[in-house]
Amino acid sequence: MGFEDGFGRVHDELRISVTDRCNLRCAYCMPEEPSWFPREEILSYEEILSLARIFMSRGVRKFRITGGEPLLRRDLPELVRMLAATPTVEELSLTTNGILLDELADDLAAAGLQRINVSLDTLVPERFRALTKRDGLDRVLRGLERVRELGLEPVKINTVLLRGINDDEVMSLVSTAREQGWELRFIEFMPLENGGTWDLSRVVSGDAVKRAVEARWPLSPDPDADPNAPATRFRFDDGRGAIGFVNSVTEPFCEDCSRLRLTADGKLTTCLYATEEVDLKTPLRSDASDEVIEQRIAEAVAKKGRGGALEILERRETIPLTRTMHQIGG
Repeated sequence: MGFEDGFGRVHDELRISVTDRCNLRCAYCMPEEPSWFPREEILSYEEILSLARIFMSRGVRKFRITGGEPLLRRDLPELVRMLAATPTVEELSLTTNGILLDELADDLAAAGLQRINVSLDTLVPERFRALTKRDGLDRVLRGLERVRELGLEPVKINTVLLRGINDDEVMSLVSTAREQGWELRFIEFMPLENGGTWDLSRVVSGDAVKRAVEARWPLSPDPDADPNAPATRFRFDDGRGAIGFVNSVTEPFCEDCSRLRLTADGKLTTCLYATEEVDLKTPLRSDASDEVIEQRIAEAVAKKGRGGALEILERRETIPLTRTMHQIGG
């Protein structure tokens, strides 16, 4: 069923941000000195579950926990347990930078988490420090090893390539992913921060990366790939796993978008590039009925545009955003 927009797209996936805070400072996501949401503005786990159940009542079945860095949220496995215990949840995953993964992986798996995506842009410690303004590559790699031991597979690695910064690591990243059993996904550098650092010339196209990869490791389209997923998925012809390309700038996937986002402070956004958002927290805290909140969601989705990434591609310039990526949720 899901929520349908004016273009016939059915939305059956909700990304839930549980915090805007992060322990890294990746420039493409957030400013180095961010201001955080006041604690009282953040949704409680009980409030998140209440809203999630309203989405479920309309056929939303896939849920991803995001941030900021979600593992910074206290007692996060408890929210995982609450969502996993709901029969209508078919897919429950989490996106993390991996810094705290080694400490929390066991509890997350025991709570019912099914899959983990880890953001990792380099395998070089000094470059990791330069990109994130923090140390921690060794902790991320330990967390990835623990996740593999627990069987939370496939482990997906999200890598943003920046021309002249880390685009020389494509082959080493792919080789390591094949050895470790990770599913690597290259994501084009998206204009999702307000610091003015995005430049189309810094974007490394997914098509160019794919051609480089398949020249060494032949690829074939994955016949079982989810048509609504942002990544175009391929399998290695030698049977050593899969790889994905999220060509969000050069080949926007807006026409197949099925995702909605709930921010940590209780706002619904229908697109990463949306300039308007819908407040769900105020009616929830005012004891509005589920029907009233559901109608508010339905009206917002019905007004969803054809896609901000398409506009950026056509205009070749960014859309001014009211939030940076860490405040929206990945």
